[in-house]
Amino acid sequence: MQENQTAGCCSLGSGPLDDAQATRYAGLFKVLAEPNRLRILAQLAAEGCAPLSVNDLTAMLGLSQPTVSHHLQKLTAAGLLERRRRGRHVVHTVCPGPFAELRTVLQMD
Repeated sequence: MQENQTAGCCSLGSGPLDDAQATRYAGLFKVLAEPNRLRILAQLAAEGCAPLSVNDLTAMLGLSQPTVSHHLQKLTAAGLLERRRRGRHVVHTVCPGPFAELRTVLQMD
């Protein structure tokens, strides 16, 4: 009886992962495992996920422009942010889809 109780409490919300899923999610977690990237995401979320430019983020976070640009590039390449041109500026917004996937993977039933 105890075996049945423990088996149900430790299943992931998405069930077993195949090799491709495990590789994809590990890549996303790797990109997120950097403090400045988490700060950038937190700042975007704090602004209501409104589009922000490199200059906006540089001023808000106190990081250099090359540092912010580097991290935005990594987050965008991973599919966590979307990059769009608005006039003369490039702005970045959060892509909610990958975060929903990660929440599902991490959710313990």
